[in-house]
Amino acid sequence: MKFFLVFSLWTGGPKRPEVKDPDPWFRIDKLEHFGASMIIQSWAHTTFRAHGASYAQASWGAAAVTGAAGIGKELWDRAHHGDFSYRDLTADGLGLLSGVVMMRQIDK
Repeated sequence: MKFFLVFSLWTGGPKRPEVKDPDPWFRIDKLEHFGASMIIQSWAHTTFRAHGASYAQASWGAAAVTGAAGIGKELWDRAHHGDFSYRDLTADGLGLLSGVVMMRQIDK
């Protein structure tokens, strides 16, 4: 019995199963969230500007639309699939910020 205890301790004990991350940071899903948020941000900004909004109004309005779309998507996921993802929201936020930077370069 002592042999098995020493052998078990020497080999690191029983092997634990590897737990795979159900929502990895680097997956095509995050790229889709990033791209969709960037497109929504630029589309909404352009739409607000076309209707006579100032640059600041268009930026804030587009950010509100983009944020609502990202949060709404995650709430829909939670209601229908049971998986609300803060990592998806992070990708949405990065897409929103990239859209802001892009529109700043285009709409000077």
